[in-house]
Amino acid sequence: MTLAVRSLMFVPGGRAVDLLPKLARSRPDVAVVDLEDAVAPGDKDAARDAVVAAVAERPAAGAVLVRINGFGTPWHAADLAAVAAAPVDGVVLPKYEHVDQLRSVRAALPAGALVVVGLESALGIADARPLLAERPDAAYVGTEDLIADLGGRRTAAGTEVLYARSHVVLAARLAGVPAIDQVVAAVRDTEAFRVDAEQARDLGYHGKICLHPLQVPIAHAVFTPSAQELAHARAVLAAAAGGVGVVDGQMVDGAHIAMARGVLARAGEPS
Repeated sequence: MTLAVRSLMFVPGGRAVDLLPKLARSRPDVAVVDLEDAVAPGDKDAARDAVVAAVAERPAAGAVLVRINGFGTPWHAADLAAVAAAPVDGVVLPKYEHVDQLRSVRAALPAGALVVVGLESALGIADARPLLAERPDAAYVGTEDLIADLGGRRTAAGTEVLYARSHVVLAARLAGVPAIDQVVAAVRDTEAFRVDAEQARDLGYHGKICLHPLQVPIAHAVFTPSAQELAHARAVLAAAAGGVGVVDGQMVDGAHIAMARGVLARAGEPS
């Protein structure tokens, strides 16, 4: 399965039975049932059993993944074994820091299962290029955990995580891995989410983590080329076909041609 993800929607593992059927309304590209941050330590085993039962009744639309607990936790092995036998499309591996972790997860899963990794620690961000060279199916940047690891402070402006976001999307581009941007924790502030998603799109991200159904249509709107963008991309390629051209008062060169092809590729159009 090729993973195209504008929205990576997280659902708490303890509420999977109630919430998974409701995802048909918002239709995220990928649903992630979370056994890690969304489940208290004392509830991990019960949540795992509930998730396995819930995904058997999974919604028809979109891929369904399970975020397992990471390496070094008491629940990792049991999570991985349970998910490997469950009817899901794959796993999300949090706090990815060593290539052997991805290799171990892949070896435990059925052939073709998806693995999305989270780069969300100082080491994971710093080593993003070799980690993503191992070619997971997608990667997200987890800036909340990163700032906790660094001992920093989160701000509304977000300048404290701009380097991490830029570094991860660059490493993902070099590896040919789809990059998924950070959360916006203010789940009902749709304008804050839109602004953050637009910045992520400008940086080169393919999609965004969603924590609430309200965020899903915004992510889809931002990460799907608009009719205006598509028209401009086609005009650029048409002008380039005749040699040096000008579109909307700007000279068309190789960079503009590459960007136009990228816009059409995101829309699934040939260029």
